[in-house]
Amino acid sequence: MARYPDSRSALGHALYIAQDECGGWVPHEAVKDVAEVMGMEAADVQSVMSFYVMYNKEPVGKHLIEVCHNIACAVMGSGKMFEMIHEKCGIGPGETSADGLFTLKGVECSAACGGAPAVQINGMFYEQKKPEEIAAVLDQLKAQGQDGPGFAGSLYNDVATPEKAAKPYAGGPSTAGKG
Repeated sequence: MARYPDSRSALGHALYIAQDECGGWVPHEAVKDVAEVMGMEAADVQSVMSFYVMYNKEPVGKHLIEVCHNIACAVMGSGKMFEMIHEKCGIGPGETSADGLFTLKGVECSAACGGAPAVQINGMFYEQKKPEEIAAVLDQLKAQGQDGPGFAGSLYNDVATPEKAAKPYAGGPSTAGKG
């Protein structure tokens, strides 16, 4: 927290770490722990969590699928992405598949309008992809079953090393322009 002139500025990062350590979501006990460490009230931490969509307030499946449904993504086919995911995984927004492998979230804006429709799977952006391309990714993840990496533990794999922590983080990995 020494990196932050005001410790409250570290709250977002602290919530990401808590979410990562709690299996992809932030239970109430973790909210209280974060608040205590940050010297804040739990209600203040909860208010930040309720404002931002990237913090999960309920358990999620092994793989978290987030589909942007804002105007650019809607025009470019996010509705077809939702339909394909429903057909392939049997879930709609806010639901987790019966096997616990997939959770689908509809998000208001992924800030990737130039890559619409924007889909994130386990924090990895997939931009300008057709539903069948995302279906192939889901097939690969389903074939792995509970083996292999998932959403929990994926967010800070690329930025948590001491060497990388010293550098400003410019965002997560993206597949834009890679296929």
